[in-house]
Formats: sequence, structure tokens, C-alpha cells
Amino acid sequence: MLTLLRVIFGFVVACLVAGVATVAFVVSPAELASLPAEAQSERLGDAGILALLAATHSALFALPFALIAIGVGEFGRFRSWLYYVLVAVLISLGGLAAVYLNEVPGQPSILNDYAVIAFASVGLLSGLAYWLLAGRGAGGRRRPAAPAPAAPTDPDPAPQAT
Repeated sequence: MLTLLRVIFGFVVACLVAGVATVAFVVSPAELASLPAEAQSERLGDAGILALLAATHSALFALPFALIAIGVGEFGRFRSWLYYVLVAVLISLGGLAAVYLNEVPGQPSILNDYAVIAFASVGLLSGLAYWLLAGRGAGGRRRPAAPAPAAPTDPDPAPQAT
């Protein structure tokens, strides 16, 4: 039960990180800082709502792929950050491919360097967030190493010559 809660919590936070990172590529922190003080709070609120929407969209797209990857990670006891980051980057780039494949021919394409960097970065950050909260504990507690068997003792040692 604890494993399930750990995995769900990690996935939810990873999706929130993905939403915030996605919005940061659209509404940059530098842009927010350059706004007048009265406009910053409104723009920040709008960015927060957009981040929640992006997080929901990320969660809906990533869920089936993440369930497979998390299951493999849990059963295989993969605790490396690299596994979770690579899987998240692949899922994120799969999202970019899905958007690209659904484009209307003749319209401007999403496929450009900025979009690839943005999607890969979102995957990297969300995979790292998942690993920090849930992936490091994949497979539950490790069992302590079994003690080495003791050397057999001879119950009737041979008399020693003196």
C-alpha cells in the first residue's frame, strides 16, 4: 500500500513539474520579471492556471506509458535516476511526435529546435522529480545481505602431534 501511495505521489508531482516547466518555455521567468508590479501578479496567476492545465494534459498523455515504465522499474528494482529520466524524456518526445503527427498539412509545424529542447527538458525535469520522490525507493526495501555461512567445524579434531 505504501508503494502505491509513493508511486501515485511521485507521478502527480512529476506531472506538476512538467506543467510548470512547459509554461516556463511559453511565459519565461524573465518576461514575468520585466512586467510592472501590478501586472506581475495577474500574469503569474494566469501562468499558474496554464501550468495546472498543462500538468493535467501531461498526466493524461503520459499515464499509460508511465504505468508500464513504473511497473518495470518497481519489479526490476531500478533505482537509478538515469532510468527514470530517460523514460520521461522518451515519453515527452513521444508527446511531441503525437502533436506533430496530428498537424494539419500546409500549416506551420511544431517541429523545430525550440520545441524539441522544450519537450526534452520537460521530460528530464519530470523524470528527475519522479526519481527523487518515488524512483529511489523502487521495489521496496532491500533485504539485508544474508550472512556468509560459517565454516564447518570438525566435531572430533584429530590429535595433534607434539
